[in-house]
Amino acid sequence: MRTQAVAAQGRPQRHAPKWLAPALFLAPAIALLTAFLIYPLIESLHLSLLEWNGLGKGRIYVGLDNWSALLRDGQFRHALGNNLLLALMSVLVQLPIALALALLLDKAGRGSRTLKILYFLPLLFSSVALGVVFKNIFDPHFGPVNTALNAVGATALAQDWLGDRRFALVAVTLVVCWQNIPFYMILLLAGLASFPSELREAATLDGASEATIFWKIKLPHLRGTLRTAAMLAVIGSLRYFDLIYVMTGGGPEGASELMATYMYRTVFSSFQLGYGSTVALAMFLVVTLIAAAGMRLTKRFETQV
Repeated sequence: MRTQAVAAQGRPQRHAPKWLAPALFLAPAIALLTAFLIYPLIESLHLSLLEWNGLGKGRIYVGLDNWSALLRDGQFRHALGNNLLLALMSVLVQLPIALALALLLDKAGRGSRTLKILYFLPLLFSSVALGVVFKNIFDPHFGPVNTALNAVGATALAQDWLGDRRFALVAVTLVVCWQNIPFYMILLLAGLASFPSELREAATLDGASEATIFWKIKLPHLRGTLRTAAMLAVIGSLRYFDLIYVMTGGGPEGASELMATYMYRTVFSSFQLGYGSTVALAMFLVVTLIAAAGMRLTKRFETQV
């Protein structure tokens, strides 16, 4: 027995490779990423090279014809333009209001808990449910918007808000902003919570007014948070679908058409699975490029918050 113990001590002990433990922990995440992101991207790329209605076996290889058609597709360019306009309007509307609410709640202190809950409620609602509710609100016949306008004698201002191509995109954008403002309010409120109280006290002792403290101290302190919020607003606007599809379906006459609604109609209404996959990939590329540019810009000018 003693001889066997000595022999066992003399043999080198085998240790598991250092990479095994990290690999085991990462394996579930990599499997999910592969199943729900990498494989769909590869399959979408494959489908974009085909002409197929998605139902039968009649797949026809067309190479880059779908991509060539996409570059000439005026409807896709119009949808992309609407996405960019929605992104611009979201940034210009959401961030100033969110900042004003964050400043108000930060100044209110502990007494603002109820207000925080009330302001955060729109973000908790289902986008589909909100789409149905606001579709009824903007209804030209019995909706409360036109009813209120008619009640105060402003009948000329009553419009078919979702049925008129002049107002459809503006109407859905207002609903998008109303739903997402609470998210950016909480983000900016967290940035204000990290603001050193010593700076405010020092500025107050030096005779600085509230406006001066905001413009000279608080706003520069929030610069990094505002850039992050702007990037999130742009990316979110580029991939928006559910609420707008419920409210307008991309109409009227494509006035509120977005890349996502155009892709959905191409695949499920026109049964052009190959071309719809091309639209989906183009949407993915646009979002990825803008996100990469935004992250690079944010990293370059990032300030500590």
